[in-house]
Amino acid sequence: MTVPDSSTVLLSPAERATIGRNARTRVPRSSHGFFEAGLERPDPVEVIERQSATRVPELVPIRYGRMLESPFRFYRGAAAIMAADLGAAPNTGLRAQLCGDAHLLNFRLLASPERHLVFDINDFDETLPGPFEWDVKRLAASFAIAARANGFSIKEQNTVVGTCARAYRKRMRDFAGMRTLDIWYAQDDVDRLRALLASSMDKKARRRTTRATEQARTRTHLQAFAKLTRTTPEGRRIAADPPLITPLGDLLADTTDNQQEKELQTVLNDYARTLPSERRHLLHRFRLVDMARKVVGVGSVGTRCWILLLLGRNDDDPLLLQAKEAQESVLAARTGTDRFDNQGRRVVTGQRLIQTTSDIFLGWTQVLGIDGTERDFYVRQLRDWKGIARPETMDPGLLGLFARLCGSSLARAHARSGDPIAIGAYLGSGDRFDQALTKFAQSYADQNERDFEALAAAVRTGRVTAERL
Repeated sequence: MTVPDSSTVLLSPAERATIGRNARTRVPRSSHGFFEAGLERPDPVEVIERQSATRVPELVPIRYGRMLESPFRFYRGAAAIMAADLGAAPNTGLRAQLCGDAHLLNFRLLASPERHLVFDINDFDETLPGPFEWDVKRLAASFAIAARANGFSIKEQNTVVGTCARAYRKRMRDFAGMRTLDIWYAQDDVDRLRALLASSMDKKARRRTTRATEQARTRTHLQAFAKLTRTTPEGRRIAADPPLITPLGDLLADTTDNQQEKELQTVLNDYARTLPSERRHLLHRFRLVDMARKVVGVGSVGTRCWILLLLGRNDDDPLLLQAKEAQESVLAARTGTDRFDNQGRRVVTGQRLIQTTSDIFLGWTQVLGIDGTERDFYVRQLRDWKGIARPETMDPGLLGLFARLCGSSLARAHARSGDPIAIGAYLGSGDRFDQALTKFAQSYADQNERDFEALAAAVRTGRVTAERL
């Protein structure tokens, strides 16, 4: 996936910096400091309903139920709404490969192939090239919404958001002065995170950081295997927990075991072709024994997501893969850059571009659904050393530290694909952009609350149905 204006990196550093500074004329940094819904803004519930129309009908009420748990949960499921809002406003034209859904819970501890813990972006369902500020705005607003949910004062909320924006700006400017390969090799491993935060953390924060890294190492595929499977007369199989986990055999009750086995193997073989040869060799040491549909996340609820259980030498040698449906990015209508014939490939390509170390089993495929429709999927391990933040348990200081990590990590991701010199020159050495993002985050948090209430009203009137599990 090539970022459309990547040719700017062939210019001199001075010329690239000029491009960034000139973008301030088109979109002043202070102009980012507000959000106001225009008269042409689409109905937020209608936007969500359009997405739901392509999803598994019986799972859609679960999606609405999860989104109505809180304004923050709503925000997690409202990437399409925000994409429309951001796309309607002027943009800098300084492009990078975007995460597309860069809210704070899409940053976490992950395992590198070398078995090191790193801090990075985790979700790439919406990834596409686009204006860098779209990701930064979505991240900033997520911190404002999370801080509100924790009952923080306005001053505390603004401090957290400002910390995030400042971390992004400062690290991007650091990257602007680095060699190209040094940018590509940059990685936020645990040692760097500890050094980065050492001067800011008190004893309580250090204990929580240490505990988080230890817990991440326990969230292994073996833990998931023990939780999600059971022993049957046929061997180890995925345990049913409908509607959240439904084995394929229960969905295809009218097919024989032999037919199901052939269908599963076809899916696996097609996916294997997208892996590098050495990882394809590793995959072929496992045999596929079961598959189940799983409900995941908030925004993804209703899309088709499958767990694939593979076994190696025996029933205690598992590999758990997750095949997740990849639909068109919510950014596609606003960027005009979605040129892939397989949306799973779009996700994988974008992830490999902006994530420092991707899962060794990351690939894509196309699956013929139960309804006869072909759908695109990307595949990765179900769980591998993942440490997930719990913002609801954080005080202002700790949430601010997390905001610093996320802003810094997002800058690293953008610097790999975009032009850090141009973006850094646009941002500048002062705090004008930081202050603007703080104001934007507050105004968009207000809008998010209004959209949350709109969905709640739609449920009350019977326009849509919500189910809480």
